Amino acid sequence: MRIELVRGAIVESVHEVHVAVVDAEGRLRASAGDPGHTTFLRSAAKPLQAVPIVADGAYQRFGLTRAELALICGSHSGEPRHVRTAQSILRKAGAGPEMLACGSHAPWHRHTREALRERGVEPGRLHNNCSGKHAGMLALARAAGWPSEGYQRAEHPVQARLLREVERWTGRPQAGIALGQDGCGVVCFGLPVREMAFAFARLGSAAREGNPAAAEVVAAMTEHPEMVAGEGRLCTDLMRQVRGRLFAKLGAEGIYCVGVPGAELGIALKVADGNRRAVGAAILSVLAALDLLSDEDLGALERHAFPDVVDTNGVPVGQLRPVPELSVPDA
Repeated sequence: MRIELVRGAIVESVHEVHVAVVDAEGRLRASAGDPGHTTFLRSAAKPLQAVPIVADGAYQRFGLTRAELALICGSHSGEPRHVRTAQSILRKAGAGPEMLACGSHAPWHRHTREALRERGVEPGRLHNNCSGKHAGMLALARAAGWPSEGYQRAEHPVQARLLREVERWTGRPQAGIALGQDGCGVVCFGLPVREMAFAFARLGSAAREGNPAAAEVVAAMTEHPEMVAGEGRLCTDLMRQVRGRLFAKLGAEGIYCVGVPGAELGIALKVADGNRRAVGAAILSVLAALDLLSDEDLGALERHAFPDVVDTNGVPVGQLRPVPELSVPDA
């Protein structure tokens, strides 16, 4: 499939998209582009990385809440509530912000960013969109008795444990998972788009069937979508709108993954050129084509489904529109 930018009467730009729709048994149910395209899962891995925090007991030991678990699964906007929640995770685990290896960047939330600037305050590590994930990794290390230092490195027991979890859900042996370094400094995982979809299908199916760790992760994300992203962002708006029917996670460079427990499906896509602006139109088009969103849902999510391109005065001058091309394999 592709996403077109239309300005006036001209298609000005085109974003090609690789899509895989896979069921919990690993069958490819629909696709577009190359479902076998290999790329990095990036932050869409966070729900998988959160499972050991529950399964291995850190969640229970430190008395973490579902809102805190949702932040661990999320790429938050740096809003005050996100910063407070990351602080709470660290405090419960006996750690501090100085131990976070994610570095700092300005909050994605515009009002928070402007408020810091007006006060002359530099953004800190807690404002990093990955601070929840990093706080969760520190909690996992401390609960297991592993060193806190270097938790982000591939050779650390935390990263070895998370790699095993990615192997578990994707079905791909560790030796076949390409490793890289994510923007926040931790290990990221290279996989075919099809296997990303499979992982989300299996996680959703396991949650529905009562797997305690999977169920807790999915419940955290769907009950607290504001912690997975933030106000005005796709993950939050989508999960709020569908009220528990699916869970969703964005990844950098045009990655988006969705699990649909009731339909036993996982959906993953990669915008080939990595441009995030095409993601909302792409994933909402796929969900609509699969009858997983109603007309009411699409209406509520219209600004994500058909985002405007605006000029410097904020006036719409173009629009992104999807050209769906999902194909269904022969039985």
